[in-house]
Amino acid sequence: MSFLLSLTDLHARYGDSHVLRGVSLEVPAGVSLGLLGRNGMGKTTLIRTAMGYVRAAGGAVAWQGRAVTGAAPERMARLGIGYVPEGRGIFANLSVRENLVMAARSGPEGARDWTFDRVMATFPRLAERLGHGGQQLSGGEQQMLAIGRALMTNPRLLILDEATEGLAPLIVAEIWRVVATIRATGIATLIVDRNARAVLAHTDRAVVLEKGVVVMAGESAALAAQDEALARHLGV
Repeated sequence: MSFLLSLTDLHARYGDSHVLRGVSLEVPAGVSLGLLGRNGMGKTTLIRTAMGYVRAAGGAVAWQGRAVTGAAPERMARLGIGYVPEGRGIFANLSVRENLVMAARSGPEGARDWTFDRVMATFPRLAERLGHGGQQLSGGEQQMLAIGRALMTNPRLLILDEATEGLAPLIVAEIWRVVATIRATGIATLIVDRNARAVLAHTDRAVVLEKGVVVMAGESAALAAQDEALARHLGV
């Protein structure tokens, strides 16, 4: 099996706090992986360490079999990772169109599957607000813009960190619809979300973190059936 992203015995610290304690996982090409865990268990730290925002205290990060541990975030993006961080990170002083166009580029192998027109078709709500500034959008529209901007880079892997947090139920349903659409195109995804059941329904495999350690891993459908274990580790 071809792995896009591989993390091996990954450790990370914030000062005296040992946040990741030997995490290993792989994201195969075209596969959707859920990353689950209660708040403060290391999910975002794992993503930020893999992306180079946090320095690894041990272990290795590889992209398509090549070591990239400690690579700068911009290099990870050029390799083919689209990252939608918690908090969205859109440019509030730029219009919707400008936010999207500034990110547009072909993928690492020249792929141009995600064009401006395709993003507009995927997010009709954004098409109606092209001239609006980022700060004029609702939270849900900002999230759609953040995802659309990441897709404009034509990534091999899309990382979504808490994409539905704080959004109204109708918007949450729309975000999950888009996630399903992206998954069907063959882009690999790494999804962090507090709604464990939704994550398990929209991924092929999943990993559960507890205090920086992997405590459950496997096929999403199989994990979804383990009610007692999920309740113990996630409170669901």
